[in-house]
Amino acid sequence: MKLRIPTVAHGLRLQSRRASGISYPRFLEQQLQQLQFSASKNYYSTQSVEGRYKEKLLQKAKREGLASVAELKDRLKEEIEVKKKELNKIDPLKELEDYEQRMKMSENNIKAAKSRGPIDPNQAVLPFKTLDTFLKVDKLRDLSPQEIEFLWRARWTNKNLALNAVVPQAIFAKMLKNVRSSPAFVLPLPRQIKTSEEGTQNEQGLELHYIQWQIMSANTIHCMMTSLAEFKLHKEFAKPHTTFQFHQELVSDKGIVLMNGQIEQDSNVSLQDAQLLLLNVQRFYGAMGENTAIAKQRVQLLHDFTKGSPNFSVDLLIKLAQSMEN
Repeated sequence: MKLRIPTVAHGLRLQSRRASGISYPRFLEQQLQQLQFSASKNYYSTQSVEGRYKEKLLQKAKREGLASVAELKDRLKEEIEVKKKELNKIDPLKELEDYEQRMKMSENNIKAAKSRGPIDPNQAVLPFKTLDTFLKVDKLRDLSPQEIEFLWRARWTNKNLALNAVVPQAIFAKMLKNVRSSPAFVLPLPRQIKTSEEGTQNEQGLELHYIQWQIMSANTIHCMMTSLAEFKLHKEFAKPHTTFQFHQELVSDKGIVLMNGQIEQDSNVSLQDAQLLLLNVQRFYGAMGENTAIAKQRVQLLHDFTKGSPNFSVDLLIKLAQSMEN
């Protein structure tokens, strides 16, 4: 039984009327001749790229004032490495999102808290508060650092969900160096997740928080904390659940930085939660120094996050945040 081969005459006729006069064997013969002609030409050189473009590379080297292609390659080596690093960059927030999906953390975060809604973009922006808002700086200059600390702590004694600290200037300077180069980061926070409708069963989970620094003036710096779920939902209009203010007015004559923090009433963040996040802010931003191996790891991971380095790892972030070692 012979197989019927579908005719291609109609298809060829649509392309060219003259093609209908060529028999199918003749058509194949012409195609084979064309292939043989193409193969005889050196379209696919086996020479290396450098070999084929040696003359052009040498001309470029001479324009750059260099004697050889080798010297040109040496000069371009650093530029090539920079380009490679740019191509290998990752989006740390995308890495975090992938991790959440793998660990089902997004579902846990939804269970842990409801969205607080975005900041109203039309809301009037109030002036930020300086140290003089809380204590008169002129009067503080006549006091010792110990007396200032006593007054500062007393100022916040009866405030709900408030934190305060007096930071030595040398320690704050270590943090500030890393704040300037890495003004954003993420930190994990342990969470008890309800696994039953009645709330009788819980399991240990994690919630990621987005840390943002903002230099308000020469003397005032803010550190704002927002759950990563809220940040992804509302971006720049996400409401911080906690804000820390660092005041540097007394650095030059007293050698101290005064800090106060406030947790929002409608957030699901406790005083202990904020304290733990603040502790890890200090550790990852180098406030405790970089003298130990784990301290160096924390600061390096901060920089890896900022640069989008493929070395950034969510697993390592959690491990370093949970470690009690400094």
